[in-house]
Amino acid sequence: MKEREFSKLEIDILKLVALGYENKDIAKRLYVSSHSVKAYIAVILKKLGAVNRTHATYIAVKRRLIPKNLERNVKEI
Repeated sequence: MKEREFSKLEIDILKLVALGYENKDIAKRLYVSSHSVKAYIAVILKKLGAVNRTHATYIAVKRRLIPKNLERNVKEI
């Protein structure tokens, strides 16, 4: 699955998941509800074929959907 098959919001959520943010913190940072974040994460897991958030992060880095050297203060998200 290529990056273009993911929306910008899905990639942003995936980056924040990789950085260890909880759903409520992702929601605040991206101005969406925590329920929306939960739904997006479910879609991301399905698209990646991942079983959990850690597995999704691993797959995303391996497929170069997200950089492996993300910093906690990422301003582009």
